[in-house]
Amino acid sequence: MFNARDFFIRRAVCALPALLPAALSLALSALPLAASDRPLPQESEFLRAEVEAGTLPPVAERIPATPLVVNLTARGRTPGVQGGTLNTMVTRSKDIRQMVVYGYARLVGYNDAYDLVPDILESFESEADHKFTLHLRPGHRWSSGDPFTSADFEYWWVHIVNNAELNPTGPPDFVRVDGELPQVSFPDATTVVFEWSQPNPGFLQTLAQAAPPFIYRPSAYLKQFHKDFADPETLAEEIDYARVKSWAALHNKLDNMDKFDNPDLPTLQPWLNATQGKKIRHAFTRNPYYHRIDENGVQLPYIDTVEMEIVSGGLVAAKSNAGEADLQARGLDFRDIPILRKGEAAGGYRTELWSSGTASQIAIYPNLNTVDDVWRPILRDVRVRRALSVAINRAAINKSLYFKLAKPGAMTVLEQSPFFSQELRDAWAQFDPDLANALLDEAGLTERDGHGIRRLPDGRPMELVIETAGERQEVENALQIITDDWRDIGVKLVMRPLDRDILRNRVFSGTTMASVWYGWDNGLPQSYTSPAYLAPTDQVFLSWPKWGQYHQTGGAVGEAPDMEPAQRLMQLLQDWNLAEDATMRADAWREMLQIHADNVFAIGIVAGAPQPVVVSNRLRNVPKTAIWAWDPGAHFGVHRIDEFFFEDGDG
Repeated sequence: MFNARDFFIRRAVCALPALLPAALSLALSALPLAASDRPLPQESEFLRAEVEAGTLPPVAERIPATPLVVNLTARGRTPGVQGGTLNTMVTRSKDIRQMVVYGYARLVGYNDAYDLVPDILESFESEADHKFTLHLRPGHRWSSGDPFTSADFEYWWVHIVNNAELNPTGPPDFVRVDGELPQVSFPDATTVVFEWSQPNPGFLQTLAQAAPPFIYRPSAYLKQFHKDFADPETLAEEIDYARVKSWAALHNKLDNMDKFDNPDLPTLQPWLNATQGKKIRHAFTRNPYYHRIDENGVQLPYIDTVEMEIVSGGLVAAKSNAGEADLQARGLDFRDIPILRKGEAAGGYRTELWSSGTASQIAIYPNLNTVDDVWRPILRDVRVRRALSVAINRAAINKSLYFKLAKPGAMTVLEQSPFFSQELRDAWAQFDPDLANALLDEAGLTERDGHGIRRLPDGRPMELVIETAGERQEVENALQIITDDWRDIGVKLVMRPLDRDILRNRVFSGTTMASVWYGWDNGLPQSYTSPAYLAPTDQVFLSWPKWGQYHQTGGAVGEAPDMEPAQRLMQLLQDWNLAEDATMRADAWREMLQIHADNVFAIGIVAGAPQPVVVSNRLRNVPKTAIWAWDPGAHFGVHRIDEFFFEDGDG
């Protein structure tokens, strides 16, 4: 059986980063080619010695019977050559999981038009969003060489999510529709069926996420750690060796498809982890059984090895400037552009500017669930939130911090979404201090102290403490400008930087008055995109953490939404869930966006701020203009990093 670590050692490879961009996407949209029309697969030089030694089958036996053939020429890209090592950086050990994000091998994924198309799957069928039939590629194999079949889906459904010892909470929320679980069946080795009595329109979208749920597992590998399949004595030895308390703890420790930290766990991603334990540099080598080939029969990924170095966050820009990254965006922000541009000639790279896919680059979140009994009704008064918004000089922030390259406005979806309208971006986003003063006066906040600061009903000065994660200088710079703007309307802004985890815990507990973060991760929704993040369904929307907790725990924790607009958002989410067509779902989206625009639940500042992307001058097929987004897109993932290649294969 193919062993990643032994293979890596034999090849003596060292290797590369894993952040590949590109604005084109999967050639997944093409229909499967007939066998007679498919190009003959070409053997990789990187793997040739293993094939000749008989430790690895030839490429024609490694790829599926119906591989995904990507036509790069038709998409304006260049068919490439294999070879080379890509260097990239992350700032935390656990961020090696970004290789799963960037690799973006999904059952279904987004193409460059952000349509959902088959990827790992050969095809899929949806019957009114009630029944989903998933068709696997015959002959597809895990990186270990084990067959990838419906048995791997059955193992996940029967022996993991429905096993109380492994998963005490039961199946995840995305497979529950009003509490109903699906009927899941496995008609044959290449077919899996999920069926609900009610529609589950977000099912496929969930499978395409940057951090997907992985509704399959490498059963041949994991069964040796499952009590229903393993020899009891051997399993007991494994438990003792791993120093864990139970077989379930052992299984869960090794079953980390998203963390990517177990080199022995087979994968379907373009590269596999070839480094054991925590290291400063992690190497990822090409997956010999990867399911994609180009129009010339060259198996993807083009790049043989990715080497990911873990560095301090403050060093990413400097090391990129020194030419130590072949592809880098994570850890870089707008303020790094000047130093990156200065180092281009000596460093042998170029700096591309992509657009951010978040709904807002900076957004202020008044905490409607704050435990302060005086601030809570004030922040719940829409006149106050509107006043705070129109008192901000967004044009000045855009000019000072983004050289007029961002787009000032309220938090809403981006132009690439069919739901965008300029009216939504302009809603309560004009700079109008007179209107802001009038709104605050109308809200009853008319008394001021000797410094012109308004007084709260209990006599305290109106000091609004905004807590930040202290990670982005642009946020602090923007808040400095807003401090002066708000002082002119009698509101004192107090900025309090905190550790990210501490900040979130304070928000979730209701301790904060307000916080600042990015806007919605997904600024590019389509009608099939679940609008759950617009409704109070999750504590991570920092304006209503306790409402989100209430929904997430079924009422066990938190507070039920007690404001009519929030209740309406929940009803519209239900309407979207039950809608039978795209028109009805689009209607729900538009009303939800209008509710957000009218109520200013979050105060957006600017959107579309450029994201610097460092690209080696020898790296090809990386788009010059693209969108840098977590969901949808998986950062570099939607731009198909497996299609990037080095000139002459020399990285």
